[in-house]
Amino acid sequence: MSEPRNDFHNNAGLMAFLFSLIFVGLFFIYIVIVHPGVDLQENVRDPVSSVQAKVADVDISKITEPWVSNADMVTHGKKVFAQNCALCHGAEGHGDGAAGASLNPKPRNLIEGPWKMGGGYTGLYTVLAEGIAGSGMVSFSYLKSADRWALVQFIESITKAKVNEDPAKVAAFAKTAK
Repeated sequence: MSEPRNDFHNNAGLMAFLFSLIFVGLFFIYIVIVHPGVDLQENVRDPVSSVQAKVADVDISKITEPWVSNADMVTHGKKVFAQNCALCHGAEGHGDGAAGASLNPKPRNLIEGPWKMGGGYTGLYTVLAEGIAGSGMVSFSYLKSADRWALVQFIESITKAKVNEDPAKVAAFAKTAK
C-alpha cells in the first residue's frame, strides 16, 4: 500500500525560491531600464589641456633670433610650458604640479627665489638642454631649440628672480648652444 504524499514541508522552500527569483528579476529590470544611474559628480579635468585652451597658437618659424625678447616667443613658450612643464612645476610655475608632489627634491618654484644653476637666458637654456643631475629636472634636449628658447622667455616673463645679462653674450651663447 502506498501512502499519500504530504510534502507540505517543501512548499515553503519552493515559495521562498520563487519569491526570490521574481524579486531578482524585477530588481534587474529596475536597474537596467528604470534607474537613471548614479552621477558621482566627478569634475575630472586635464590640467594641461585647460592651460593650453587659454594659450593662442603663434607661428615662431619666421623668428631668426629666438633668444631676443619677443611677445610671440613668450606666448609660444607658455604653450610649450603647459605641454611639458606644468605637470611638475604647476600651471602657474609655483612648483605645485600634480606629478611634482612625488619628486624629491620638489620641483622649483619658477616665480620666487634664486636659481640653482644660474638664471637668465643662458642659465635657463643650459638647464633645459642638460637637466639637473640628482633632481627630477630632466633634459629637454628633444625639444627644438626654438621651443627651448620660447620656454626660457616664458619663464623669464613670470619670474621675480631676474638676472641681468649682456645681450651680446646671450647672442654668442645662442650661436654655440645646441
